[in-house]
Amino acid sequence: MSDITVFTARKIRTMTGAMPEASAVAVRDGRIIEVGTLETLKPWLDAHPHQIDTRFEDKVLMPGFIDPHLHPTLGAILMPCHFITAMEWVLPDRTCPAVTSHEDYLARLSEIIAADDGSEEITVTWGFHRIWHGNVDREALNSVSSTKPIFVWQRSFHEIIANDAAIEWMGTAREDLERHPQIDLDSGRFFETGMALAAQAMNKVLLAPQRFMKGLELVKQTVHLGGHTTIGELAYPMMNDQIEWQLLKGALDNDTVPFRMKIIPRALQRGTFEGNAQENVERVREFEGRDTDRLFFGNSVKLFTDGGFFAELMQMREPGFIDGHHGEWLMSPESFYDHARAFWLEGKQIHVHCTGDMGVELALDTLEKLQAEKPRFNHRFTIEHFGVSNEEQVRRIKDLGAIVSANVYYLHELGEAYWRDSIGYERASQMARMGSLERAGVTFALHSDFTMAPALPLNSAWVAVNRIAESGSVLCAEERTSLEAAMRAITIDAAYVLGLEDEIGSIRAGKKADFTVLEQDPWEVEPQALRDIPIWGTVFEGQPFPIET
Repeated sequence: MSDITVFTARKIRTMTGAMPEASAVAVRDGRIIEVGTLETLKPWLDAHPHQIDTRFEDKVLMPGFIDPHLHPTLGAILMPCHFITAMEWVLPDRTCPAVTSHEDYLARLSEIIAADDGSEEITVTWGFHRIWHGNVDREALNSVSSTKPIFVWQRSFHEIIANDAAIEWMGTAREDLERHPQIDLDSGRFFETGMALAAQAMNKVLLAPQRFMKGLELVKQTVHLGGHTTIGELAYPMMNDQIEWQLLKGALDNDTVPFRMKIIPRALQRGTFEGNAQENVERVREFEGRDTDRLFFGNSVKLFTDGGFFAELMQMREPGFIDGHHGEWLMSPESFYDHARAFWLEGKQIHVHCTGDMGVELALDTLEKLQAEKPRFNHRFTIEHFGVSNEEQVRRIKDLGAIVSANVYYLHELGEAYWRDSIGYERASQMARMGSLERAGVTFALHSDFTMAPALPLNSAWVAVNRIAESGSVLCAEERTSLEAAMRAITIDAAYVLGLEDEIGSIRAGKKADFTVLEQDPWEVEPQALRDIPIWGTVFEGQPFPIET
């Protein structure tokens, strides 16, 4: 048994109700022995060899931040790509300036093509959105290059636009592409299951070990910079199980990695949103027993209702979208119910991707039917993303015992854009209605769905507390949360969503010794300054990991 290490701090925010503040925490073999003060810890220190570590005496300790919905594989695929986005992105290896017009988008893409030295077989960009960048279609991409295969990944990851050279490079029979219901060859648009088909062809480049490992290293740095000690991979595998698992183990399952990852499998493999439910239950069972020190599975599964929020493919109830277009189902309602029922009877915690209010309605209707057939307590049926909803649905979430893991960042980047160009002010200003959840007593977490939002828990909490849109204006102040609720949503309540609240999420005796080390106390700064609090680094299972500057 190791000696006890006592970390002292200016303040420790434990996120517990019984002892919310402390100034010292004793740790041994990666676990918390006791939290309190040097005086209250004295019986332990008198009885056991120990050392006092004062490096955090002028800092604030919080439970290690948790993002319950972050995709390392997606990040590893996209971070080596060229980012052309409407918002500035600060990445570990570069800063990508905002590009906010059609002309500037094509100009930036042309610069990338002109600088191509031939080492890249295809050119892949990420971040396109029609509201800022206009009609970037097959013909527009052909005008940039008729010979270089160009794949433009829409901001949502649910859609790809390809030029003629890229469509030819894919090698898929043209008749197969023409009859696919979610491919529009005239515009070069591959969306939802059509996107998955295009991605399958791109895998030989995207999942090439050297490129993918470079991407995973950038993800590892990104997660640490955000102050995380636990993340959830919420749709495994993203592309290919055998390749991804070996690469994830090689990159993230070692002592240099200061975080762990709970992996939640997809109910169906990417690109196949119909299928035999019982066969998919058996497929998900095969992941059991595969756990390593830092990568583990658990008793959860991921299902999908409607399409991507950034892609404007969410399913909307009346009055729908301003321009009259409609969303897409990722799983047909019939297939969704069949699979939800099969996994419900299996006893799984079900996480459901829902972005529009019709997607939320399908999930809640299904949960109500399942509860009538086989009641379950503490089932933690989780609504993921929670883009557009209404107050009545919040009440149903509470009544049915469901919980929420929300991407509140939608409000910051898309609130004003969707007000003017997509769904109008009322619904756009109320997206990610976290205040209603808090008032109803619904447990909720905040996530990034990285790369759908920056992997910065304090930034997510900042949006939840302030509801500041991209221009700086406040959208629907009534849906702001308290600071306490926002900080719980990136610590103890995020742990609850992952089913790990007995191990992580607060600082108390017996839990993992995971801490995020802050230079300022979130309760002592102005709400608008919450996202600007510097992060010193983390302590993971008792081992300090400073952020390298």
